[in-house]
Amino acid sequence: MIDIPKLTILAIEAAKAAGGEILKIYHSADFGVEMKSDDSPLTLADKAAHEVIMAYLKETAYPVLSEEGKDIPYAERKDWDYFWMVDPLDGTKEFIKKNGEFTVNIALIHRDTPVMGVVYAPVLDIMYWGNAEEGAWKQEGQEAPLPLKQPEDKTVRAIVASRSHLSPETQEVIDRYPGAEVISMGSSLKFMLLAEGKAQLYPRFAPTMEWDTAAAHGVLLALGYTVKKTDEDSPLIYNKENLLNPWFICEA
Repeated sequence: MIDIPKLTILAIEAAKAAGGEILKIYHSADFGVEMKSDDSPLTLADKAAHEVIMAYLKETAYPVLSEEGKDIPYAERKDWDYFWMVDPLDGTKEFIKKNGEFTVNIALIHRDTPVMGVVYAPVLDIMYWGNAEEGAWKQEGQEAPLPLKQPEDKTVRAIVASRSHLSPETQEVIDRYPGAEVISMGSSLKFMLLAEGKAQLYPRFAPTMEWDTAAAHGVLLALGYTVKKTDEDSPLIYNKENLLNPWFICEA
């Protein structure tokens, strides 16, 4: 029998340790920035965080699908039951800009659905986690964890949008709520604004990969929130042959 709470603790420990490695490089002079084939940046911090997380997760029986190890053939992974989905450093551009809005993302996926998610912001020292058995939680530094809950009032007062990817389609959604504030935020912290009740809507009409969303999706599912494709009334799913996500809307 799978022990989700125990695996959640492991993922929290892995994310915290990875965050520590990231901060060492964040506060150093040289990030060691390289450009990947799709022109997105890769830093020494991505690599260091990946190695730390893998050292923790190898203690479990479950395979890992990570941004830094994404070349596992679909034929090999398509029949996985439970597996880890990891983004060692989500928001590399934010890391390079030194604005603190980047995260470590670790999710446990059952077939095609996140059953647990951990999102850690190292600079802010804020940890979010959630699973269906224990609900969703937030912890700042060494303070006691606080439960996250759905607000009773679901009125759209604030919409979260990417600082780097404000597309015409996103603007069209924003325009439907003329009184709503628009909040810009990097990485999967956008989802966490919904988890905290600071925003009620996150439309995403720009590319994301599965590892960008899986951990935050897991936290939101623990809250009873939805992350749905924009072209059909169905949730985002994971471990597809093509790991690129479709456009989606997340709402409270």
